[in-house]
Amino acid sequence: MEAPILSVRQLTVDFSTDAGNFRAVDGLTFDIPKGKTVALVGESGSGKSVTAQAILQILSKKARITNGSLLFNDPSNGGSIDIAALPAESDAMHALRGGRIAMIFQEPMTSLSPLHTIGDQISEALMIHADVDQATANQRTMDVLNRVGFPDPKRALRTYPFELSGGLRQRAMIAMALITRPALLIADEPTTALDVTTQAQILDLIKELQVETGMSVLLITHDLGVVANVADEVVVMYRGRIMEAGSRENIFRNAQHPYLQALMRAVPRFAMAEHERLTPIREVKSARLASADAPKLVQQAGPILKVERLTKSFTLRSGWFSGKTREIRAVSEVDLALPAGKTLGLVGESGCGKTTVSKMIMRAITPDAGKVLFDDGTGPKDVHKLEGEALTTYRRSVQFIFQDPFSSLNPRMTVYELLTEPLRIHDIGTSDERYERVKHLLEMVGLDQRALRRYPHSFSGGQRQRLGIARALALEPRVLLCDEPVSALDVSVQAQVLNLLKDLQAALGLSYLFVSHNLAVVDYIADTIAVMCRGYIVEEAPKSSLFRNPVHPYTQALLAAVPDPDIDRPLDFTKLRTGRFSQPSEWPEPFRIQPGEFGVMKEIEPGHKVRMGRLSAREAA
Repeated sequence: MEAPILSVRQLTVDFSTDAGNFRAVDGLTFDIPKGKTVALVGESGSGKSVTAQAILQILSKKARITNGSLLFNDPSNGGSIDIAALPAESDAMHALRGGRIAMIFQEPMTSLSPLHTIGDQISEALMIHADVDQATANQRTMDVLNRVGFPDPKRALRTYPFELSGGLRQRAMIAMALITRPALLIADEPTTALDVTTQAQILDLIKELQVETGMSVLLITHDLGVVANVADEVVVMYRGRIMEAGSRENIFRNAQHPYLQALMRAVPRFAMAEHERLTPIREVKSARLASADAPKLVQQAGPILKVERLTKSFTLRSGWFSGKTREIRAVSEVDLALPAGKTLGLVGESGCGKTTVSKMIMRAITPDAGKVLFDDGTGPKDVHKLEGEALTTYRRSVQFIFQDPFSSLNPRMTVYELLTEPLRIHDIGTSDERYERVKHLLEMVGLDQRALRRYPHSFSGGQRQRLGIARALALEPRVLLCDEPVSALDVSVQAQVLNLLKDLQAALGLSYLFVSHNLAVVDYIADTIAVMCRGYIVEEAPKSSLFRNPVHPYTQALLAAVPDPDIDRPLDFTKLRTGRFSQPSEWPEPFRIQPGEFGVMKEIEPGHKVRMGRLSAREAA
């Protein structure tokens, strides 16, 4: 039997903290077979990333390997080496790191240097580990960029990271990892922040390159849908220890450990019953959701928020010094209606215009054409014509929950200061009344009052997101704009936040515009779903109708790209590889839309609308 590429035996990693030693990895033992993919699964904080950092000897200064071995078996590199015994800055470790063992990091924007071009950063990795000149390195860089799906590899050599989309930045990271042809690739949450179609393309690319080069992959993830589609073997971690390990078949068909069973119950699924709730591993207990003095909501017949023919274009420079510009239409005649007390899901790929629509609703961006109408029960008002007291009232009524709670919370302010800031700005209440309001907000989102004097960095990701929700609720709004509020959270914390949002909606009568690229999440929380592509709303329907009968080819492609945590329902990588689903001019008839056109929305059944080309719509009528 062939020796595994990496044998982890009794690995123990300790951190030195002010409160004493903390054991992040406790006696970890598993193998990574040659040419296979092993998935390391668990919640945030379970020790997955620390394990990867130990393999590459890039642990923080406060961490150290205190026990165990990491046997790397690579015949082309002189046989077996115990990585745990190598000094982190030794020549042998430098040769392995980035050469025979490469890593794709979770967040490409923070892992790529903003001051250097993509070409320089990828070619540098090759020149460090191989004796090649700059011209050869550039050619190899273009080859690998072409291999990972860059549309223009030659231009990419001169491109900076900030000029690329999230998907292309992640492809650049993969290219940098693969240019040295490593024997082991460590992928740390490589698709967490990507939309489902880009995620499917990245997973397909890793699988394809693995077949070509014979490399092994250690995939670190909390997404069981991804695991079900790409892993050969699965290792489930909790608090630094292995809870269960085995083949993908055994793990998904016969999960034994209660922790693994609980993880599976926390994943949103398309086949969930009408009133079925997600089951987080640790339920958030909200002491009270509504106060007795909460304002009585005025019931209205029409929608509380309505968007009519909203259009927005941006002018971009074609080069730094050329003076040439080009116009990008980000939003094209978008119509949306949000009923009071309901949730409208807005889904689509990165760059489709979802966040631009949200910002226009918030008056952070002015539309080129169209209206945003808000009705609090006293009649619809054009949001972009509001001034003075009417505008202040609107700002209080519509609040935003951001995608990244850490960057949206001021790190220099305590929780008390963060939650009272909106009340101070709007001059609401006395100091004592604000204090009582803040305590109530913390109870609503399931946090302890002792959190008031703490700073954002001392909370977990899920707790920070609950703080973001509490701050959004401080002014007792009617509408919450939720922009990817759970995309960066692991499945159990995601379940906590989604359940909390549903409970708050039931108790306070809130209306949600829920922006996401995760269709399973939107299916769980939304009543109606609008699908967006290249600035167009291409399909809108009640969620039961949309998932039962998706009509538009882009909607069908989105649904086909969602990884299901069911090994009997694998992703169809071949279909995802061949289709051009994001190009309106390449959609089949009757959906094709030519450049400069908007098409028309046609109702095909009650409440179910699909965008068609103008000529096609007239013929269908």
